[in-house]
Amino acid sequence: MATKQGWTGRVFEDFEVGDVYDHPLGRTVLAADNIWFTLLTMNTNPVHFDAAYAARTEFGKPLVNSCLTLAIVTGQSVTDLSQNAMANLGWDEIRMPHPVFEGDTLYARSEVLDTRESKSRPNVGIVKVRTTGLNQDRIVVLGFIRTFMVYKRGHVPGAEPVS
Repeated sequence: MATKQGWTGRVFEDFEVGDVYDHPLGRTVLAADNIWFTLLTMNTNPVHFDAAYAARTEFGKPLVNSCLTLAIVTGQSVTDLSQNAMANLGWDEIRMPHPVFEGDTLYARSEVLDTRESKSRPNVGIVKVRTTGLNQDRIVVLGFIRTFMVYKRGHVPGAEPVS
């Protein structure tokens, strides 16, 4: 039986300005995800973890913690974008135009905006992308620009095959 190498992620040379990646996995946000993340991060706004309180707001039900939405959508992009990243450099222009509720399913897509060689590290390049998060109804719930350093071909740590 032949052993075949699985997906190992993109390296700097694989990115081109204008590339668009529809990230393959959706993620349904559960009440437990929202409550645990909210309490773990010490967010004391009850709209995220107190259903009785949230029922009295204009939303009528708990809102998903916006930082959880950002974390999930960023995570959805890793397979296509930053599996071989050395470091995230920043998230900019984060916008949340529509609320996310428990039970919503999130999807993500990213467009490559810019690539450049690193001025200080010859083994990495810098990639800038715009990522959009959408819910199950294809309504945009999140948008941001992320910049990260990604290894160049031949420089990914541990990329040598295991024998």
